[in-house]
Formats: sequence, structure tokens, C-alpha cells
Amino acid sequence: MSQKLRVGILGATGMVGQRFISLLENHPWFEVVTLAASARSAGKTYEEAVGGRWKMDTPMPEAVKKLVVMNVNEVEKVASTVDFVFSAVDMTKEEIKAIEEEYAKTETPVVSNNSAHRWTPDVPMVVPEINPQHFDVIEFQKKRLGTTRGFIAVKPNCSIQSYAPVLTAWKEFEPYEVVATTYQAISGAGKTFKEWPEMEHNIIPYIGGEEEKSEKEPLRIWGEIKDGVIVPAESPVITCQCIRVPVLNGHTAAVFVKFRKKPTKEQLIQKLKEFKGFPQENELPSAPKQFIQYLEEDNRPQVAMDVNFENGMGVSVGRIREDHVYDYKFVGLSHNTVRGAAGGAVLCAETLKAKGYIQAK
Repeated sequence: MSQKLRVGILGATGMVGQRFISLLENHPWFEVVTLAASARSAGKTYEEAVGGRWKMDTPMPEAVKKLVVMNVNEVEKVASTVDFVFSAVDMTKEEIKAIEEEYAKTETPVVSNNSAHRWTPDVPMVVPEINPQHFDVIEFQKKRLGTTRGFIAVKPNCSIQSYAPVLTAWKEFEPYEVVATTYQAISGAGKTFKEWPEMEHNIIPYIGGEEEKSEKEPLRIWGEIKDGVIVPAESPVITCQCIRVPVLNGHTAAVFVKFRKKPTKEQLIQKLKEFKGFPQENELPSAPKQFIQYLEEDNRPQVAMDVNFENGMGVSVGRIREDHVYDYKFVGLSHNTVRGAAGGAVLCAETLKAKGYIQAK
């Protein structure tokens, strides 16, 4: 076997678990060696466990088909086979918190797609282009857990990816008030149209818990480490509505912004085009070369045309224009299960490896 790090996926049979598997096929640094899921899948081959529920538009990778699924609750057994794990388990929040800590205490780093630990004060919640310095809090977390290499790191909610990077690019103009409405794809609920036919030709103006996450999580990303915990920023104030729309992949955001230092439209566009971070500077395998693209056409970004920009890891922005109530408004688009979920977590893991937090056991 090559010198690739051995990876396990917890919750491997679900939609995000499947996305991890498809993204990690032929990854230059990581190799999927262990798949874990609930007791009902354990003991079956991955192909048998998933059956007809493979939801990706690319075929199931041959390398995982015959892997025998392990029981995710047999923590020591699963952890002994890997260098680190990605977590996409489908459990209650308290169960997720407990099992992710259990894995971390086996000295196995956990990079999680779940929301359970996003507000644990010493767990970093990171978009690698925005706040990779928050990984520094891991040293404090390890002291609490009593570990030398085990820890938990999380990525934020999928809904904020289409506007939080944009507002970060405009930080010097001091945005202080934001109104965002997100139009969210059904894959964000782990569904396809086949499983959720009532979403066809329909809009549902409620997604449980999503508005609070969309308003609060950007502030944690923009916060700073003080006394071993992450303290959220206090500004800008964000208010949000989240709507489920009949789209398979891609979360769109319509956003209004007030600035303390009002920029020109040209300055805003320039800042988006120039914006980059640790993943671009270090040429990480999953990093988009262009993190944010600006589209001049009035009818862009569109899900059908733009959701796969930079293999789904980039953010597309259009329709920046002055507003007579707010200073500016714009439309953003990001891929919710790639940049917003599994891909964002893979980029976090690449960043953690590059920074020396994840190594071979």
C-alpha cells in the first residue's frame, strides 16, 4: 500500500457518506480503508448495505464495493484500522457528540460534517479559506479530552457557504447588517426527487434549525480564540430566511448588505476575484484555484450552469448592485453537498494534514 493516510467514514451509507466516498476516490493523500454504519448494515459488503440507495451521479467506486461495513458503535475496533475518520453519522445530537468524543479519545482525529459539536467552545468550526487559524484551539481541546493526537474538528452549515465567504472578502469595508434568504436544495435533507416526490413543483418555507445556524455560524467563523475557546464575533448582525426549493444540488442566497465604509461595485468585484486563503496558497488537492467567481450576466449564477464551478468547491456570485434601502445586494451560489458538506470536510482534513494535526498513527 502507498503512504496515503488510512481513512474511515462513519455513517458511510447515507448521502453525505456516499459523497465522501465519491470525492475520495483516487485522492492523492487519503485512502478509504474502513466504512462504518449502523448495526443493520454491519457485516454486509458496502454494495449490499447501500443496495439501490446509491445517490451519486457517478458510479460507486470499485475499491469500496466489497469492503465489509463495520458497526460504527464498535469504536475501538473501527479506530484501530484507520489514521483518522470523517463523520457523517445519522443519530441524535447527543449521540453524535458522545460517539465523536469516543473516537477522539482513541487518539483518532474526527473531521465531522455533523452540527453536534459546532458550538463546543474548543472545537474548531472551519472554512479553510476563512479561519484556518481556529485549528490552533485543538491544543486546548486535547488537554480537555486527555489525548495526544485525537480531536474533533467540524465544518459549518452548508447554507452559509454561498454568502459567508463573500462577506469575508469584503471585511475591510465593514459590513454591519445583513439580510439573507437562502433557497436550499433537497439533497441538503439527504433526499432525491425519487424519495421526496412532494418537492416537485413545490417550495417549503421552513427548514428546521436552519435559520438560527445561518445567522449565528458565520459569527463563530469570524471569531477569535481567547483563553482556549472560540469567542464569536459580534458583527455583522445577520437575519435569515431559509426556503426549501425543488432543486437537487445547490444552495442559492439572495443577500442585502450595509457597510460602514461604502465601497464601489468595482471594488467589491475585485475583492471577490482576489480572495484566496490557506488552501490556494498551499495548493491543497481539493482546493479550488479560484475560490469565488463573479459572473457579469444578469441571469447568473444559475444552479444548472454554475453549481459545479471548480468541481463544486467554488462559490459563484452575481447581480451585485446598489440598493435603495441597503448599500448593496447580490446573489450567491454554492454546492451544498460538495463545498457545503463532504468536500468542505475533505478540505479541512487536507488543511489539518498540511498543518501537522493529522498524521499516520
